[in-house]
Amino acid sequence: MPKQKTHSGLKKRIKITGSGKIVRGHAYTGHLKTNKSHKQNKDLSKTALVHSTDEKRIKQLISNLK
Repeated sequence: MPKQKTHSGLKKRIKITGSGKIVRGHAYTGHLKTNKSHKQNKDLSKTALVHSTDEKRIKQLISNLK
C-alpha cells in the first residue's frame, strides 16, 4: 500500500506545537477589515488551538508533517 501524502492545503495553514497541539489562524481576516471593530481585528489576528474533537481528523491529513 502506498504512503499517505500530507494534505498540501492544510500544511500551509497549521503548525504543531512542541506539546503536540495544533495551532491555526482565524477566519474572516482576508478583507473588509474596516467594517470590523478594532477589538475584533485584534482578536482575529491571534492564533487559536484546533478543537480537541477535530485533532484526530487533522492529524491523519498531516501524518507526514512533524
